[in-house]
Amino acid sequence: MKTSFETLITSYIANKVGISEGFLSNDLYEHLKSNLLTLNANHQLQTAGIGNDGKMIYDNLIRNDKIFWLDKSNNNTFEDEFFDTMDAFVSYLNQSCYTNIKSYEFHYSLYETGSFYRTHLDQFEDDSKRQFSMISYLNANWKAQDGGELLVHQKNNNQSIAPTQGKTVFFKSDELEHEVLVTNERRMSVCGWLKR
Repeated sequence: MKTSFETLITSYIANKVGISEGFLSNDLYEHLKSNLLTLNANHQLQTAGIGNDGKMIYDNLIRNDKIFWLDKSNNNTFEDEFFDTMDAFVSYLNQSCYTNIKSYEFHYSLYETGSFYRTHLDQFEDDSKRQFSMISYLNANWKAQDGGELLVHQKNNNQSIAPTQGKTVFFKSDELEHEVLVTNERRMSVCGWLKR
């Protein structure tokens, strides 16, 4: 586990975008995907908005994925295992990098065919609690023609990241603009933010 933590951190330091294959166990990726698909089949996912609190808007020309917030009160075995991994990662990150992360929030994200999320930052204008963004992808057998890449806008070179199962991505929430390109297949992930 610590090896995948260190891979995520060292690649972040080198390139402002950390990437780790196998950050979660293969079984956990599969169980989280199963959870997401069950929630979707039961119509429990909600249209994702833009903004926070009273400033929330819904604009499918900017973003058109569906989400479901993870919560320890759900008492879901596999979400709890995910939270245990995040607790361990936050502890490791705080000890090794003095980041002072105090909490986190995560949700399932589902992009149906044709969906996208235009260029944005992950931090609100009036709330700087989000420090790091994290995404763990749940898409087995993803191919280049399936699209749906995470495009991270860097000063000298944009980085295109395929949303393949087993991959976790980590970057600073207030620094890097990014977008989800149009997906040609159903695209699934668990994404969220480490907060101060």
